[in-house]
Amino acid sequence: MRIATAAYPLDLLPNWTAYAEKQIAWVREAAGAGADLLVFPEYGKMELVGLAGVQTAGDLEASLHAAADLDEQANHLMADLAQGYGVHILCASGPVFEEGRARPVNRAWLVGPDAEAPFVAYQDKQVMTRFEREIWDVVPGDPLQVIETPLGKIGVLICYDAEFPLLGRALIEQGAEILLVPSCTDGLAGYSRVRIGAMARALEGQCVVVQSPTVGEAPWSPAVDENVGAAAIYGPPDLGFPETGVIAAGDLNEPGWILADIDLSDIAQVRLEGSVLNQAHWSESHNRAIQSDHNGDLP
Repeated sequence: MRIATAAYPLDLLPNWTAYAEKQIAWVREAAGAGADLLVFPEYGKMELVGLAGVQTAGDLEASLHAAADLDEQANHLMADLAQGYGVHILCASGPVFEEGRARPVNRAWLVGPDAEAPFVAYQDKQVMTRFEREIWDVVPGDPLQVIETPLGKIGVLICYDAEFPLLGRALIEQGAEILLVPSCTDGLAGYSRVRIGAMARALEGQCVVVQSPTVGEAPWSPAVDENVGAAAIYGPPDLGFPETGVIAAGDLNEPGWILADIDLSDIAQVRLEGSVLNQAHWSESHNRAIQSDHNGDLP
């Protein structure tokens, strides 16, 4: 398969037509380049708040509701594009208010080309950053899941989630072959943390990890006003993959698509015949850590 991951700039758009035209152009470009799976970033849906006006966009609480109000419409647009171009798309994540929850979750939908079931599955963020929990009051959502698709078994770790080994491991143990990491970080340090986490998950799980960040400035939104990142696709630095672990990567803060061809048989082969067998030996390391803890060697 060919994977396309977006380094996506957030624009202040005047109306829904302008928003839709931007999404159509981005999907058309990636699909035209032969992509089978397109990945958009975390909080890319905050772009929708500009449609409610600058005053709403500039208010943290109002912007949550403005983005959530258009979430379903935006997802249906992407589902139509997925069907039209015959691709799978991880939609940009955004806030969603649900019955039974007082506060919004951060949710990304995977949509596909099947007209009978275009909405494949969604994934909510699991661990909130300090900004999300202390200032914005966005809350954890539904549990992690592996999404079965014709392209393979896919897991989603939204931004900060990629920094926690046990979350990635939970998906690997459920059979995930590809992990998607949509991200939104406001500085080089934040981007680096997610990038390093994504590369570590590729190493530990002997899998492919795809990072899609927001990039550039959006001064009209205090929630996503600064965005630093580079789109990239990572693998384990071992048999069948680049020695650096970097399959493809864009330049820092450079908008656009990064594409790479991935063969799931390479993942199966490196897990079976690699120079190291991190995926198979995880349980051994876990057991050794528990043994050390029982011996009083760990804090």
